[in-house]
Amino acid sequence: MSTQPISTETQGQTLNLLVRQVRFEGRGINSYELVDPDGAQLPPFSAGAHIDIHLAGGVVRQYSISNAPRERHRYVIAVLRDERGRGGSKALHEQLRVQDIVRVSRPRNNFHLVDGARRVLLIAGGIGVTPLKAMAHELDDAGIDYEMHYCAKDARSAAFADEFESMRASGRLHFHFDGGDPSAGLDIRDLLNAPGEGQHVYYCGPGGFMNACAAAAQHWPPGTVHFEHFKAPERSPGEHAANDANDSFIVRIARTGQEIEVTKDESIAEALAGAGVAMETSCCAGLCGTCKVRYLEGEVEHNDCIMNDEEKSEYLTACVSRATSKLLVLDL
Repeated sequence: MSTQPISTETQGQTLNLLVRQVRFEGRGINSYELVDPDGAQLPPFSAGAHIDIHLAGGVVRQYSISNAPRERHRYVIAVLRDERGRGGSKALHEQLRVQDIVRVSRPRNNFHLVDGARRVLLIAGGIGVTPLKAMAHELDDAGIDYEMHYCAKDARSAAFADEFESMRASGRLHFHFDGGDPSAGLDIRDLLNAPGEGQHVYYCGPGGFMNACAAAAQHWPPGTVHFEHFKAPERSPGEHAANDANDSFIVRIARTGQEIEVTKDESIAEALAGAGVAMETSCCAGLCGTCKVRYLEGEVEHNDCIMNDEEKSEYLTACVSRATSKLLVLDL
């Protein structure tokens, strides 16, 4: 492994990286290999981590790093062009070219592999395979028993076929192609029917797939089920009306005593920005953790997709959290 130091260009909050390779991986899917322009090592990451990609026009999107964490010389992301999305994936497909320099964040991780698992089950739906691929590499390197199931419409829609071949040949990886009919694919309920002792499950994919995994794993022991959404789950009709969040509330900045009103039509992050309080944001959907902040007083309706109950007792995500108390004190 290279012993080159981290480039001075990577010491801040963002990195300026070179697009070394763009590779066709599957129907509508490109992978992008990002490296330091001077060949230096990149900041370390763990399996499940993601980076923000900054594109022209202020567009910022999050993508999971898919390669092995031991590869300190590169980050590899895979992006499915979504014609019905918010435009980020289309912009990335159209804008990023080999030899371009792109600004990215340092890696962040809200989807860690936990310590102590005897066996790990990885279940991927479509492009949700990207963080799980990195996990498979890390588990391989650590000598931990695992099995991976990759669900896609067909073989042409599955990414990383060349890299996955050795896993498939060893029996670690199983493909499930449903032709567009989920009922013809993997029987997730049967797969998760009987959790083994010391076994953990990780899953990531589109909304319907996530719901199926959650339903099938609801009887697993606490702390053994792990997942990451790449789109915020849709709320059921009336869910917002049923909660206890206030239409407006006051946020107090602990270090200065400044008090800021958050109205019903704005987020905490928006209210802080309007009052001149710096708050970095990215996804604005409770998915990435960029705006995660500690709160010292108050009651919170969280609405994020990343924190467990223990974290929620101390932290909130300023882009989607609301207060259920009239006063919320932030550790800022």
